[in-house]
Amino acid sequence: MDSETTDVLVIGSGAGGLATAIAARRFGGLRVTVIEKEPVFGGTTAFSGGVLWIPGNRHGRPQGGDSRAAARRYLEVETGNFFDAAAVDAFLDAGPQMLDWFERETELRFVPTLYPDYHPDREGGVDVGRSVLAAPYDASRLGPDLKRLRPPLSTITFMGMMFNSSNADIRHFFNATKSLTSFLYVLRRLAAHGLEVARHGRGVQVTSGNALAARLARSALDAGVEIRTGTAARALIVEDGRVAGVRLDRGEIRATAGVVLACGGYAQDLARRAAAYPHLREGGRHHSPVPAGNTGDGLALAEGAGAGFAARFPQPAAWMPVSLVPGRGAGGGAGVFPHLLDRYKPGMIAVGPDGRRFTNESASYHDMGEAMVAARRAGGDAGCWLICDRPTIRKYGLGHAKPAPMPLTPWLRSGYLKTGGSLRTLATAAGIDPDGLEATVAAFNREARAGHDPAFGRGTTSFNRYLADPEHRPNPAVGPVETGPFYALRLEMGDLGTFDGLDCTVEGAVKDAAGRVIPGLYAVGNDRASLMAGTYPGAGITLGPAMTFGWITGRHLAGLEPVPQPVPQPVSQTMEAAQ
Repeated sequence: MDSETTDVLVIGSGAGGLATAIAARRFGGLRVTVIEKEPVFGGTTAFSGGVLWIPGNRHGRPQGGDSRAAARRYLEVETGNFFDAAAVDAFLDAGPQMLDWFERETELRFVPTLYPDYHPDREGGVDVGRSVLAAPYDASRLGPDLKRLRPPLSTITFMGMMFNSSNADIRHFFNATKSLTSFLYVLRRLAAHGLEVARHGRGVQVTSGNALAARLARSALDAGVEIRTGTAARALIVEDGRVAGVRLDRGEIRATAGVVLACGGYAQDLARRAAAYPHLREGGRHHSPVPAGNTGDGLALAEGAGAGFAARFPQPAAWMPVSLVPGRGAGGGAGVFPHLLDRYKPGMIAVGPDGRRFTNESASYHDMGEAMVAARRAGGDAGCWLICDRPTIRKYGLGHAKPAPMPLTPWLRSGYLKTGGSLRTLATAAGIDPDGLEATVAAFNREARAGHDPAFGRGTTSFNRYLADPEHRPNPAVGPVETGPFYALRLEMGDLGTFDGLDCTVEGAVKDAAGRVIPGLYAVGNDRASLMAGTYPGAGITLGPAMTFGWITGRHLAGLEPVPQPVPQPVSQTMEAAQ
């Protein structure tokens, strides 16, 4: 059997795994090998929004209104009985330092966002400052490794082109037929994208999670980390009670310092999620847009070495309402479209088969999904319908159907959208109770014309309004549904990844079923039980902890203090250090 040796072996190539690899290499000079079973690197990170939730980050400090104590209290309120004081304190202390270090020492760059916390009205929540976004990147800087960068999720691109993660960029596309400035902007973007595809075979001006994955990969390669794709770990090698490496399909890799599991959780492990997701336990449906390779490999490998796993959080996954787009998936099947923008717009409501609203449609995707699960019916059916009228769909689009001037006919013909000249006709076409839908819309419209939603308080928080329409008055998130024809789109349950994972120390050392550390074995990212304990406090609460604890684990493997004591610096100094 072929055998090779490294110091640190990381299994998985998302943000958590690559952050660990870079830190271990740069801090300790260790030999680091990353193996990835897929032919591409980037993991779920490459599909993501590329946002990190890092309270106290230097980008957010000038916006004011935040403190470490407020962030700690917010997490305590959010996580309740699952609040992990040691892990939270480590995250809050290390997070800002991690961000500064990566910007100072690697290709990573971040920009501030205007994202509010998802529950800014709760104690410790803030209206802005905690979420940062990976800056756009020219992925051609990966050189020959560009072909190994996981492409973005196809259903959220336009002709393969990524949008900049800002409302301004998307607004230009919405206004292309109404504004010469927007039309010229879109024309330039399309022309540049066409040239990129002709030259590189794909778009290279990447944004969001694709930019973060590309920047991390470039930084790892520059540091001397080997990223080996198409290489699956089959079993851990355990000798004298210590994890000493992994067995591959052919041969093995020994790791003198440790093996790090960074396999992305179990969102595509059909058996494990069927036992954990409440709607699936009752026979319902679920469609995850995360990479197909997230099949719980890290959990299975750890269990083989004596680790324990239990789905213990009230919400086992980060829920995401999705729709199934005909012909946009692998092999011509249905693609999974995550609903990140449309629900927030005025003139849209969500109803169950009874035609009744059941939640605030402008709540976060996780809160919307939690409400869908809570409202599920016999057989575990957690689906619902988004409803809007013609002016709304032509202004904002609906799901994968784009706004005017893009035609709706293909989506109506495929069955992706349902339509009707009246609400009753629409309800019949969609299988919704007609009386319930008519009564719901009538009651909603009476208040919506004045911008009110007494039933669910839509538009009453800064987050509700953030992704709505700031030009719509008096409430950016609330408008009537009144001008036919009307449209309906079926939403199904999906997720952005799992929360439950392996029990670990702050440094990332995996514990066995009895709570004892398994020497030589570590976990990061979604293979590690989430600090958020099944809650979703703000934009970037997966990637922020993934990179922070990856950095902590890398420092630990390098023999350094995992969480260095924060050194207060004036904002101007920290900004200059990252230039």
